[in-house]
Amino acid sequence: VQLQASGGGLVQAGGSLRLSCAASGLTFRNYHGAWFRQAPGKEREFVAAFKGGSTYYSDAAKGRFTISRDSAKNAVSLQLNSLKPEDTAVYYCAAGWPITSALMSPNQYGYWGQGTLVTVSS
Repeated sequence: VQLQASGGGLVQAGGSLRLSCAASGLTFRNYHGAWFRQAPGKEREFVAAFKGGSTYYSDAAKGRFTISRDSAKNAVSLQLNSLKPEDTAVYYCAAGWPITSALMSPNQYGYWGQGTLVTVSS
């Protein structure tokens, strides 16, 4: 199983990026998917997830980020809009079968991508 994240880069505050996570060895329609991020010196934190027909967002992501699944491409995307310097982090995609009450916990996901760096300049 491999999750390949891409789409990170350097962007000015207020800009946008679209992250993508392509899967091989698993089919995303059979899993729940999520994005986490980890800033330097900080713990990995939940950003967004889809489970069943529902999507979930952290307070920091709500209203600015959108998670989506492309079954045809077997991929999950994260659209990042209105980026802020505090969004700077390595973003990781994940797949698994989290219970709803714990889907914000990294240990609920068994498969992880390698991460893609997002840097937002002020």
